[in-house]
Amino acid sequence: MRITLALPRELGEHEVSRWRALQEADAAFDNPFLSPEFTLTAGELRDVVRVAVLHDGPHIVGFFPFERHAMGIGKPVAAGLTDAQGLVHVKDLEIDANQLIKACGLSVYEFDHLVSGQPLLNARHERHPSPIIDLRDGFERYTAGLREHSGKTYKSTLAKSRKLQREAGAMRHDYASTDVAPLRTLLGWKTDQYRRTGRTDRFAHQWIVELVERLLATQTESFAGVLDMIYVDDKPVAGHFGLRTRTTLVGWFPAYDPQFAKYSPGLIHHLAMAERAAESGIQVIDMGRGQKEYKDKLKNGEFQVAEGRVARARPAAAVHWMMRVPVRKTRAAVMANPLLLKTADKALKTYGRVRTVLQG
Repeated sequence: MRITLALPRELGEHEVSRWRALQEADAAFDNPFLSPEFTLTAGELRDVVRVAVLHDGPHIVGFFPFERHAMGIGKPVAAGLTDAQGLVHVKDLEIDANQLIKACGLSVYEFDHLVSGQPLLNARHERHPSPIIDLRDGFERYTAGLREHSGKTYKSTLAKSRKLQREAGAMRHDYASTDVAPLRTLLGWKTDQYRRTGRTDRFAHQWIVELVERLLATQTESFAGVLDMIYVDDKPVAGHFGLRTRTTLVGWFPAYDPQFAKYSPGLIHHLAMAERAAESGIQVIDMGRGQKEYKDKLKNGEFQVAEGRVARARPAAAVHWMMRVPVRKTRAAVMANPLLLKTADKALKTYGRVRTVLQG
């Protein structure tokens, strides 16, 4: 096994085509965060992005995109934003994880959404569900399942949709738009949501805004940014920006105008989006790891992703463990306990309200 390192922009068409072919050959890699286009675009904005190219003799057998930070700390590309991470490789690839990160110049590689079947994966790593909307049998079969298992949610969402249109006007659905103006409306809603709920505003970082805008402008058969919005009386009500492969759409940035909150616009939008996505050939909407009420109501299946790290016996890895692992374990304990989770969420929302008042 020979491993070479490259900046994303240094990859030639042969390497990019091989990456895409490996991705499309295995359903485990059918996620746009694992597509070469995502790493290439992030690499235009982040000088810490690297790609390890794995060779077996004359053949390329894998690609490992990552970020290399100070002290040899490795992270996934656009860490904190991505819901699928890891190598894209040939079936049954055998490589020692420590050998890989050593070749990458890393002391440790930390991940939180590692996909299944990875050489990096071991029994110590924590597994988490990633809920999905499975559309492989079609939208009608999906909604039939919702009526059976989440009948109250499905019926109330349809009723609220009718009520919204009676009270506010006719609804229009704009699927897979490439217009940047509604994207900026959506990101504004998302920023307000982050602030209201006490979360960090991701879009305060200009590179993230630029990343999203560049991905919206990327439109190919195998990869694209997907902006989806619903309007009432031509006024934007709710929307979502995500990414797709040929058959998988990932949930990334959903948001809505809070003045329409009583109509559950997020649920109305997700059902409308699922129908249009199915019509366009999407088979799975991956909503991403994390406990959210709307995910529980809409899901009809789940994938698994893993959280953990691979570390070499280096001082930097020990420092990283002390700074990150206890915090991660505490967060996992809170997320697993409904009472603690509710208390933490309430505290964050209180902080968000106070911060909003002070900033206002």
